[in-house]
Amino acid sequence: MAYNIYICGIGGQGIIKTSIVIGETALKLDKNVVMSEIHGMSQRGGVVSTELKIGEDQSPIIQSGHADLVLAFEPIEASRALEKTSKDTIIVLNTSPVLPSTINQQDIDYPEIDDILSELDSKVAEVYSMDANEIALNAGHPLSMNMAMLGGATAISTFPLDTESVIDTMKDNLPPKSIDINIKAFNDGYNSCKK
Repeated sequence: MAYNIYICGIGGQGIIKTSIVIGETALKLDKNVVMSEIHGMSQRGGVVSTELKIGEDQSPIIQSGHADLVLAFEPIEASRALEKTSKDTIIVLNTSPVLPSTINQQDIDYPEIDDILSELDSKVAEVYSMDANEIALNAGHPLSMNMAMLGGATAISTFPLDTESVIDTMKDNLPPKSIDINIKAFNDGYNSCKK
């Protein structure tokens, strides 16, 4: 049985790097992992998603209703990901919106975050929300937002990778000068979701 992780957001938010850290950590722990990437129009602020399965599975594609965890780096993308979820899914949500290019090009109002949270709460087991952008800024750099989100994921009791192993993989994959900032963002994200 695999643990299914769906990561979604907007190009430039570090979704691919987050997936790589999760995947490499799983491999270091001798866990089978398969992953797919949908880059979308990442260079233009378009939608980006990745799908990972940790455990015994051959296909990286998560069937509708089978995500165990959704990491939503952008609130509207969490709503779009609902087809992957079930009443057993946990969502870790960044509450800081990035206006996707599709909204920027049209005269459409961004939904209220409380409305998005209500919708998500009604469809899944639990939603852990944080302003990961603010956590990243407080840690020292806005680009550490993805590691704040990863920290939040590792705080979930069902997450199949231990915190120490994830941090070790972060050190292997991130620029040395950014490690302290990224670890602070990771820990603050972890603490914001730990119950």
